[in-house]
Amino acid sequence: MPEFSEELKRLQAMTESYLAEQFTQQAEYGVLLEAMRYSLMAGGKRIRPVLVMAFCEACGGSAETALPAAGAIEMIHTYSLIHDDLPCMDNDDYRRGMLTNHKVYGEDIATLAGDALQPAAFRTLSLLSVSPAQTLRCVRILAEAAGEHGMVAGQILDLSGETRALTEAELREVHLHKTGDLIRAACQMGTVLGGGSEEQINAAGDFALHLGMAFQIRDDILDCVGTAEELGKPIGSDAENGKSTFVTLFGLDRCQELVAQETDLALDALQNGGFIRTDFLEKLAKSMVSRRK
Repeated sequence: MPEFSEELKRLQAMTESYLAEQFTQQAEYGVLLEAMRYSLMAGGKRIRPVLVMAFCEACGGSAETALPAAGAIEMIHTYSLIHDDLPCMDNDDYRRGMLTNHKVYGEDIATLAGDALQPAAFRTLSLLSVSPAQTLRCVRILAEAAGEHGMVAGQILDLSGETRALTEAELREVHLHKTGDLIRAACQMGTVLGGGSEEQINAAGDFALHLGMAFQIRDDILDCVGTAEELGKPIGSDAENGKSTFVTLFGLDRCQELVAQETDLALDALQNGGFIRTDFLEKLAKSMVSRRK
């Protein structure tokens, strides 16, 4: 089997190549397409697209089959980042080491770029070369994960909690939706596209639940101990804004223990899922424990 780093680079390169083909048309409203591409092609770990393709392969499918779904979920993720960075939300100047969208194109164009990426994601899902039932299942999974009971619900809970200290249960609920739901959608869409069973779809969801929590807790750690160069954005912003984080609740040492615990739970779900191959996914989950960006 290829080394983990080689496999990760392969799936990331497939994602980059696919996304690079999007929104390249010439149009009178070309600034909109330019703004969409600016954030879509700004790099990043591409964890969600990688998970879509990896779970498809874990069920015996091919990464190529899953590419439209991988591209679609990155479009949804990118729209959420554009909107999160706006002055009315987190008011951030940098993302992935680059000026945020509204700093380059203005708040009006940035808002519209995020708006346009949402329907573009579902148009992209319609390009899947699988059965209508599989396509429809993926549309439903992504819509539910991104919508008013998913990622946006998490954003609302996050906003409403900015003025007070959150309990552990409340903080977990925020990130279950704000971060975790899109990760769950990635894992479950890949499983659907690989022809996985209902039991495997559920196992993929359980894996994602714990991976997403490990990912978020590690993010909170890095906001305290990372560097702006590593993260591509200012550090310490959560503390400056008085937001509750896992670090403010538990401290750094306990948070790192929680990352390890959540990772172990993710691995248990993966091992109990009956997938054809899990070596890459296991190593990806373990890499969350010590990542620096």
